Amino acid sequence: MHGRVASTHHLTPALVRVVLEGGDLAGLEMPDATDAYVNVAFRTGRATYDEVFDPQAVRDSHPADEQPARRRYTVRAWDPEHARLTVDFVVHGDSGVAGPWAVGARPGDVLVFTGPSGGYRPDPTADWHLMVGDESALPAIAASLEVLPAGARAVVRLVCDGPDHEVDLPSDADIDLVWLHRRGDGRDASLLVAAVEALDFAAVDPGGGTPFGFVHGEADEIRGVRRHLLTERGLSRGQLSCSPYWRRTMTDEAWRRIKRDYVAAMEEDAVAS
Repeated sequence: MHGRVASTHHLTPALVRVVLEGGDLAGLEMPDATDAYVNVAFRTGRATYDEVFDPQAVRDSHPADEQPARRRYTVRAWDPEHARLTVDFVVHGDSGVAGPWAVGARPGDVLVFTGPSGGYRPDPTADWHLMVGDESALPAIAASLEVLPAGARAVVRLVCDGPDHEVDLPSDADIDLVWLHRRGDGRDASLLVAAVEALDFAAVDPGGGTPFGFVHGEADEIRGVRRHLLTERGLSRGQLSCSPYWRRTMTDEAWRRIKRDYVAAMEEDAVAS
């Protein structure tokens, strides 16, 4: 599957929106999920294959140094009428693969991907919704807030680098939104956990209802929030959608190598406690 860049623009200093159209997007089948994601394949500088390629065929027929770099990105929006796909990319200067590509993307450039897949959509039977994350979780949280109906309640805690990194999050629901700004020191890693620990669940729902939690972002932060919700708040695994998208101090490739083991250890947290 591939699309071609129709437009790009900076939503914030660290968030670039890329809109794709054309290619074979007319055949895209989107799952009924607000966390729908695509596995993007970026060609390396040594690639000898065309800009439009089959990632599996390249994997089977080309050496390791020509393999595309794979990254997973949440779909921000899908317009089936015009076959237009919107993806938001977090940019950290010149580091990584995806961010620099998004900054340098021009109309007509190709983006190859597989998918989409996804598994979360706000449960309409939930008493209320708790959405926690950082810039990497922002597209899924924004899409989730958009589908909440009037009368639904959501508590949202988001980490970003400062006021100019905040974005509008429209919703018909009753939203309690707080942006948490990083300070650039060791306290940043505890911002999300502390914010969730400080929540008064009874004030959110005096009737004693429990939330469904969507908790995605930096690995250690998400692990801490998940542990708190399971062990201190009494939520069950079935009331949580949790995923560590990246890990502080690690490159994307290093994180991909250990992610499976990390997630397995994270799953044991509630058991061990």
